[in-house]
Amino acid sequence: MSTATLDAAAVKADFPLLAREVHGTPIVYLDSGATSQKPRAVLDAMDRYYEEINANVHRGAYHIAERATTASEDARRSVARFIGATDEHEVVFTKNATEAVNLVAHAWGRSNLAEGDVVLVSLLEHHANIVPWHQLAAERGIEVRWIPTTDDGRLNLGALDHLLEGVRLVAVTAASNVTGDLPPVRRLADAAHSVGALCLVDASQYVPHRATDVADLGCDFLAFTGHKMCGPTGIGVLWGRRELLDAMPPFLGGGEMILDVRRDGFTPNEVPWRFEAGTPPIAEMIGLGAAVDYLEQLGMDAVAAHEVDLTAYALRTLGDRFDDDLVIHGPADTTDRGGTLSMCLGEIHAHDLSQVLDQHGVCVRAGHHCAKPLMRELGVTATARASLYLYNDESDVDALADALDEAARFFAF
Repeated sequence: MSTATLDAAAVKADFPLLAREVHGTPIVYLDSGATSQKPRAVLDAMDRYYEEINANVHRGAYHIAERATTASEDARRSVARFIGATDEHEVVFTKNATEAVNLVAHAWGRSNLAEGDVVLVSLLEHHANIVPWHQLAAERGIEVRWIPTTDDGRLNLGALDHLLEGVRLVAVTAASNVTGDLPPVRRLADAAHSVGALCLVDASQYVPHRATDVADLGCDFLAFTGHKMCGPTGIGVLWGRRELLDAMPPFLGGGEMILDVRRDGFTPNEVPWRFEAGTPPIAEMIGLGAAVDYLEQLGMDAVAAHEVDLTAYALRTLGDRFDDDLVIHGPADTTDRGGTLSMCLGEIHAHDLSQVLDQHGVCVRAGHHCAKPLMRELGVTATARASLYLYNDESDVDALADALDEAARFFAF
């Protein structure tokens, strides 16, 4: 398929679930910010593992065990290539992005942070990039400091130099799962380095949608999850600079993460396996590798261009249809945002709105989106969030608009 354009109809045909009907109407899946659908290529790759080479990895010397090991390590190489990592051993497989951030907090944070040190986070963060630092604050007496937001849901970096005083780590999202904002990660990483701090990036909402190169981002750690990028659940990634990973102690103890165990102690394994204790999610690693292959075949520049165009169409269509009755949080400029549309329609509660949309086959997420500090800043308790992805097209946006119309009539405001 061409890397210049994306045929959303052809792409949609690759995803079996999207051929379903719910409540007697074709499904319109607009919740990829929570989890993406899976293409046939990913499902088949995981099935082949279980049907043909199901065995544990790194331990057996027999044929199918060796093939399983090769397939799982091929997935690591694919992920490294996908994010521009020059050393595949800098790719650590985790359960999800949440575990990846916790790994940094436990293994790096507990080794390097002490009372009075500062971790700088932003009000755009998912709880996964907040709670581990609160836990360290309670345990070690570190300070969690906040980058504020502007009225349109972007980061306000006007006082960045002041905020960086005493900072040891900047932990920031690359794309908000509420407002869709795309913070200037490279600027934040360079600013962190200028004061001797490191930069961790939560890229869960970025890697699935934009071409990613860790060198261009300039960060020291990058966390993301497989299930938002056409891969399976139960698999995530922590990328870290090799010298940092080499200096970090293991996160979990058990099998695979050791070179030797004695009565008086143990010697940890090399990176990345020292952070992958126990039997890994083998089928999920292979599935993630297949998802990477699928996305590379489409071309991430084509994916990004498609989403920018579709987001512009959605903002224009919904704005024209509902005017001031519909509030969509986040930047209006599609060059500065992803396809995440967090909406409030009149006084309708987000959960009520999502239930009405569901009756028309339209799937959106309702709630606080694991971002309560940001929701309080926005002055709302919940929003209905439609999140666009590579298999969505203008007909999906039109279906969303029609369903919102029905909701407005049903609640008669």
